[in-house]
Amino acid sequence: MTYSYKIIESPIGMLKLVASNKGLAGILWENDKSWRIPHLKDAIEDNIHPVLLEAERQLSEYFIGTCKKFDLPLDFVGSEFTQKVWAALLSIPYGETRTYGQIAKQIGEPTKARAVGMANSKNPIAIVAPCHRVIGANGKLTGFAGGLKAKAYLLRLESEEFLKLLMKK
Repeated sequence: MTYSYKIIESPIGMLKLVASNKGLAGILWENDKSWRIPHLKDAIEDNIHPVLLEAERQLSEYFIGTCKKFDLPLDFVGSEFTQKVWAALLSIPYGETRTYGQIAKQIGEPTKARAVGMANSKNPIAIVAPCHRVIGANGKLTGFAGGLKAKAYLLRLESEEFLKLLMKK
């Protein structure tokens, strides 16, 4: 499979958007660990790939508070378990959070909260598949490939108070 990428600027740093001929395959952080999503590391630059352009447009709208649900073809590559976890991420509504335990129950694996955490850490399509909306059982922010500052920013962006401030600007 051939992957194409485009680098974009965002309020949380540079993001590398990656697509295949099937859809968006990745949104990687500026200093993403190559082991996290190894099949995407050999992508070739393509600044006019239609999926990448559409992803860039929707992300731009997300960051200004006007896109609350992404509408992109997605190309997830992972085990059956990780695919279930990533599908569950897509069901978390904008502005809401879930715990790892809640996701485990949702996918029918109530004793696998830690495995959900591992699958969450390998989510290749951050932001669009909102792994930032998954928090610890104690309500605290936990690991995030983009860093906890980025996770906090994304959660704050999705909060009503922050959106009201954005709309006033």
